[in-house]
Amino acid sequence: MRQVRTVAGARAGASPVPMVTYGLIAINVLVYLVTAAQAGNPMQNHRGSSVFGEFVLVPLLVADGEWWRVLGSGFLHYGAIHLLVNMFALYVVGRDLEQVLGRVTYGCLYLVSLLGGSAAVMALSDPYTMTAGASGAVYGLFGAVTVTLIRLRQSPTPMLVVIGVNVLISFSLPGISLWGHLGGLAAGTLSALGILFVPGWLSARDLRSAQRIGWVAMGLVAVICLVVVVAAALWVSTDPVFVGPA
Repeated sequence: MRQVRTVAGARAGASPVPMVTYGLIAINVLVYLVTAAQAGNPMQNHRGSSVFGEFVLVPLLVADGEWWRVLGSGFLHYGAIHLLVNMFALYVVGRDLEQVLGRVTYGCLYLVSLLGGSAAVMALSDPYTMTAGASGAVYGLFGAVTVTLIRLRQSPTPMLVVIGVNVLISFSLPGISLWGHLGGLAAGTLSALGILFVPGWLSARDLRSAQRIGWVAMGLVAVICLVVVVAAALWVSTDPVFVGPA
């Protein structure tokens, strides 16, 4: 008998425990505990923590060669409330999405969404801005869930409302990275489209071909994000406004 598979080609029921989601939550919590311990203050963990200072996303420092901040910043959080909000959202949307996409695809989509958020910050935010948090990746999951609902012929309205409310909050409250959120949302949405719709649009012959097309599509999204990061870093590193006179 053929193995029952999801719309993304993952084996249905093959991974009932969302290990990747739990693993991501564990990593974020662990990093927060380290920064809080270093700072000696759970609500002001960004002050006095060497780990936070080393990985927070600052476009000017990325342009200076500290590329690890592009992904590392997605595992930092400003205080316990910031952490709890993001981890709760990750838990709610990540569990089901992981079952549909499969562990590996889901994990890669999360990272591409994180990269998309950082790329938008690099390109559109002040080069001196300090940005941190899993929000960009979580917004990417929001977009992916919306695409999945459409693919399953279910109403995407509840997720669209969630996205709309969160984007409105991002516009309204100071100190929230609007570009990081929108960049992650775009990257996650495009990746999910590539996985769930592009194979059909290209008339993939079989499951293996569909999966390859999906991987290529998500890879293209990642490449575009990397190009944006590099281009933004080059612009910052050569603009006399930021580097000063020669």
